[in-house]
Amino acid sequence: MELVLNAGPIVKLVMLILVFFSVVSWAIIFYKFRVIYGAIRDSSRFIEFFWTKKRFDLIAQGLKSFPHTPLTVLFREGYQELNHVQKRREGQEGKGVTTDLGAVGNVGRALHRATTVETQRLERYLTFLATTGSTAPFIGLFGTVWGIMNAFHGIGQTGSANLAVVAPGISEALVATALGLVAAIPAVMAYNHFLSKVRGLINEMDNFSQEFLNIVERTVRRT
Repeated sequence: MELVLNAGPIVKLVMLILVFFSVVSWAIIFYKFRVIYGAIRDSSRFIEFFWTKKRFDLIAQGLKSFPHTPLTVLFREGYQELNHVQKRREGQEGKGVTTDLGAVGNVGRALHRATTVETQRLERYLTFLATTGSTAPFIGLFGTVWGIMNAFHGIGQTGSANLAVVAPGISEALVATALGLVAAIPAVMAYNHFLSKVRGLINEMDNFSQEFLNIVERTVRRT
């Protein structure tokens, strides 16, 4: 703590920036852990529920039991669009396959929109972790260079290179370097981990959309 208090204004500013990055990164890490793992848990449960119930109306009644998975959003949007299409088809009898394919296309677009929105929600704040991981070491390096410059400046003023003159500047440099690494390492690890989980959820949404569309296509062709 004494090193921080005795540091120069530039190095103090660097340290404050790095502490800010670190604190915000950890807040995001805890938040995304809860969101992403909640989505993974509820997605697994919802898929089992979906294939157990099979009927869309029964599935729609149980969506509140799975509040964290993006699959319920996809189902809700697809189911609502399917209902709208079926209501419109009541006044368009005789159009046959054209109407059926139109229904599948409308539902597919609704699922695509929902997938895009949910993907953005899952990826939210991950860019901050990536930014922290890529920039914090360089910010720390700037503090390091500045601390070394102060050390050489002290040597120039005193004309002596003894430890008492060099140590304060070198200490500032080492603290800035350490803070940069402390901010960057957890952010990079968390970003890579969460990104892989989000990609898994995106694949799950794509697979669910295809299965949903297959069911819709079979349904509209029977009606």
